[in-house]
Amino acid sequence: MTDQAPIKRLLIANRGEIAVRIIKTARRLGIHTIALYSDADTRAMHVREADEAWHLGPAPARESYLDAAKVLKIAREAGADAVHPGYGFLSENSDFASACAQQGLPFIGPGGAAILAMGDKSGAKALMQAAGVPVLPGYHGADQMPALLRDQAHQVGFPLLIKAASGGGGKGMRRVEQIDEFDAALAAVKREALAAFGDDNVLLERYLARARHVEVQVFADTLGNAIYLGDRDCSLQRRHQKVIEEAPAPNIAPALRRAMGEAAVAAARAIDYVGAGTIEFLLCGEAFFFMEMNTRLQVEHPVTEAVTGQDLVAWQLAVAEGKPLPLTQEEVVLRGHAVEARLYAEDVGAGFLPASGPIHWLHWPQGVRIDTGVAAGDEVSPYYDPMIAKLVAHGQSRAEAFARLADALAALSLGPLVHNGPLLLRLCEEPDVLAMAHHTQWPIPTEPLAIPTLAWPLATLWLASRTGPSPWQQAPGFRLGESSSLTAAVRIGEEARVLTLAERAGRLTWQGEAYPYELGTDHIRLQQAGRWVRCPVTPAAEAALVLQLDGRRIPFAADDQRHRPHHDHETAQGALAPMHGIVVALLVEVGQSVSKGQPLLVLEAMKMEHVLKADKEGVITALCCRQGEQVSQGAVLVHFADPSAEKAQGGAA
Repeated sequence: MTDQAPIKRLLIANRGEIAVRIIKTARRLGIHTIALYSDADTRAMHVREADEAWHLGPAPARESYLDAAKVLKIAREAGADAVHPGYGFLSENSDFASACAQQGLPFIGPGGAAILAMGDKSGAKALMQAAGVPVLPGYHGADQMPALLRDQAHQVGFPLLIKAASGGGGKGMRRVEQIDEFDAALAAVKREALAAFGDDNVLLERYLARARHVEVQVFADTLGNAIYLGDRDCSLQRRHQKVIEEAPAPNIAPALRRAMGEAAVAAARAIDYVGAGTIEFLLCGEAFFFMEMNTRLQVEHPVTEAVTGQDLVAWQLAVAEGKPLPLTQEEVVLRGHAVEARLYAEDVGAGFLPASGPIHWLHWPQGVRIDTGVAAGDEVSPYYDPMIAKLVAHGQSRAEAFARLADALAALSLGPLVHNGPLLLRLCEEPDVLAMAHHTQWPIPTEPLAIPTLAWPLATLWLASRTGPSPWQQAPGFRLGESSSLTAAVRIGEEARVLTLAERAGRLTWQGEAYPYELGTDHIRLQQAGRWVRCPVTPAAEAALVLQLDGRRIPFAADDQRHRPHHDHETAQGALAPMHGIVVALLVEVGQSVSKGQPLLVLEAMKMEHVLKADKEGVITALCCRQGEQVSQGAVLVHFADPSAEKAQGGAA
C-alpha cells in the first residue's frame, strides 16, 4: 500500500486523559484536533485543549460517546479526515471501525474484522490455538445453557474464572472456588456483561494461582511488517483491574521474553492486524498462556514509550497514513525502567468504591510524566471512569523508577476529592512489590499504615524551627545551649495534633526519652540506640513537606484545616448510596430483619457491581429506590430501625 493522504484534521472520539494525550501528539505534528463533549464535559480539559469542540449529547455514555451514528455525523460535518478512538468507548467496536472505513474515514486502529476476531474471546482462543499460541484450559463454546456451563465448570476444575465473552477492563469477571458458588457468580457476570457490553455470553477458564500478568506491545503496518516493543508487568491489580504497571516486566529470562514477544507477533499476524495492540499473557514459572488481545492503544502505553523513546500515538497516525513502521525488530532498544501508577477517584477503605466531585486544589509533583484530563477547578464526573491521571516515572533501574514514583506520589496534593494516592505510595514502598514477589492474586493492602511514632516529634521540630504563618509554629527561646519549648500544630494524613517538645543542647525530649539530633537544611539527623539516622525532608506543594523515616515517605504540614481529604460516610438510620449508580437488584423487603453485613442491594457504577451491606442490625422500614433506578451519591436507599427500639415501642403499646 502506498502512502495515503496525510491526516490534517483529526477527530478524537473520546474524552478525558486519553483525549488530551492524543491532542498533544497531534499538535506536535501540526494536525488540527476536533474534540467531542457531552453535557457533563462542557468545560472539560480535552474541550479546552482541542482546536475545536463539538457537542455530542447528554451525559450518559450510551447517548453520547457510545453513539457511533452521532460521532460519524459530526466527523462528516467537521470535515475530519481521520478518527482516533483512544481506549474504551468505541475503540474496540468492530461496527464503528467498519462504518468509518465504509465512509472513507481512516480509523486509527485495526480493521473491523480484526476487532471482531479478538472481541469474541471464545473465538479468539480458537484462533490462538491454531496460530500455535498457548491458551488456558477452559470452555469457550456457544452453548450458554446454565446446566451445560455447570458441567463444563466441573471439567475445567476449581478455582476457575467466569468471564464475559465480550468483556474487558476487568469488568464481567468472577472467581469461583467451588461449585456451590457457581450459580450466583454466573448470574452476576451475566448482569455485568449485559450492562457493560450488551452481550451476556460467558466463557470459563482455569484460574492459575500466583500467576503474573505480563503483556506484550505489538505494532503492525499495512505493508506486512509486525514487531513487538517490549513487555509490561501488570500484576498489581484490584478487582481484576490494573493499579501499577511497569516496563520491562522484571525477572524474565531473555529466551522466555523473546518467546512471548514472538508469540504476540504471531497472534497479531493471525488476524492480519494493523496498528497498536496488546497481547496479554498469564505467566506461571516458565509457562505462559494467552488471555486476550486489546485491539487498541493501552492505558499503560506510556511506560513502553518511556523505555523505547517512541511516541506510540505518532506511530498510530503514521500507520494510518500508510507509512511503514518507524523501526524494525532489530532496531528496538529498551533503556532503563518505567513505572506507571493509575490515580483514581475512589475510596480505598470502602472497597475501592468510585468517587466523583469537584477538585478544589491540585498540585502535580515534578520529575515524572503526568497524563491527565483534569486541573484544579474541574470535576470528576459520576458518568465515566473515575481516573484522574497517570503518573509515570523513568529511571536507569527498577529501584530508581519506583523511588521517583514514590517521591512524586508523596508530593502530590489533591482534594477534597478522595483518591487512591496514599495506596499507590504505599505500594511503591511495599517490600513485596520492590522484590517483585507479588502476583495477580497478591492481596493489595488497603488498611492504612500506622504513622511511625517518631514522625510526630520530627515534624514538630521541623515546623517549629522555622517561621510560618501559624501562631503555633514558634520556638520561643530557641538558642543553642539553652532549654527551648518547641510547639507546632501538625497534620499527617487526616490526623492533626498540637505538640510541644523540650529541646536542650542538641537533645530532643519526646515521651520522656532524649534523642540527640542535628537539624540540617534538608534533613534531620537523629540518634537512636547508639546509631545516627538521617531523615530527609523535602518540600511538596503549598508548604507541605515529606519526611522520610523507616523506609517510608510521610507527607506532613502545618495544620491549617484547609486541605483535608473529603470523606462523607455519615449514615443515619438507613443505607446511603456510596456513589452514583443504578440499582440492579433489591435483596431485602419492608419488614425484614437484617443482620450486620447482610447484603441489601446491588448497585452498578462504572460498569461494575457493588453490593451495599447493612452496617448494623435492624428491621427494614422502607425501600427508597426501585430496581433499574439511577441514584445519586449520598441518597438514602434503605431505611431501617433499631430492633431494640422496635421492641420498646411494641412494649409501650
